[in-house]
Amino acid sequence: MSVNYILSQYIDEAMSQAVYDKLEDSTFVGRIPSCKGVIAFASTLRQCENELHSTLEDWILIGLKLGHTLPVINNINLNEEPSREPVDTLSTINN
Repeated sequence: MSVNYILSQYIDEAMSQAVYDKLEDSTFVGRIPSCKGVIAFASTLRQCENELHSTLEDWILIGLKLGHTLPVINNINLNEEPSREPVDTLSTINN
């Protein structure tokens, strides 16, 4: 059974849109154009990717906490209210 986590999918899709450039001083900058303000700098491309991933996670969590509208990425919309199953539905699943 495969479990899908919407937040993980959102992060994966956003990271697939990342753009990296090598700067004149041989360091790297990474950004995700659809996620305004998500940018990272590092000495190596791998470090830049890791830093960008961490920055994206923080950006999403802060955005959700503050009620900011986040971009819809590949039809994943974190702005929608989550739907919750009634508790009595859970008891029928376990039987």
